[in-house]
Amino acid sequence: MNTVSTIRLYALRAMYLLVVLGLGSVLWPGIIMPHQPWGLAQGTVNCMLAAFSLLCLLGVRYPLQMLPVLLWEALWKTIWLLLVPLPQWLNGQADPATTATAFECSLVVLVYLAIPWRYVYAQYVLQAGTPWRAAGHVQANKTPAL
Repeated sequence: MNTVSTIRLYALRAMYLLVVLGLGSVLWPGIIMPHQPWGLAQGTVNCMLAAFSLLCLLGVRYPLQMLPVLLWEALWKTIWLLLVPLPQWLNGQADPATTATAFECSLVVLVYLAIPWRYVYAQYVLQAGTPWRAAGHVQANKTPAL
C-alpha cells in the first residue's frame, strides 16, 4: 500500500506554499504592474516562474498529484548548483551574485526533505508506465459530470 502520512502531506503543502508566497511577493507585483518591458531571457524566466507558482498553488490542494512539479524544482536547482556555483567556488572564482543565488537555491534541501521518496519510487519506478499503444482506448479516471 502506498500511503503517505498526514505529516508528509503537510510538509509538501508547506513547500508548495513557500514557493507561492515567495514568488508571489517577488515576481507577481512585476507581472501585475510591470515597470518596464522584459528582455528575452528575463521575460522567459519570469513567465516560467509565474507558471511554476500557479502550479504550486494547485499543489497546496493536490500535493501528491503535483509532485512532479516539486521534483522538477529539486532537479533544476541541484543541477544548477553542481554546474554553475560549485566549479566557481572550487576555483576560487565565485562572484557575490552567484554566491547569493547559490544560497537561495541551497534551500532546495527542504524540498528533498519534504518529498515522500517511497511514494516516488513506488509511483514512478515500480509502477508500470502507460502503454505506448493500447488495444482499445485508455480510460482516464472517471470524474463526475458537471
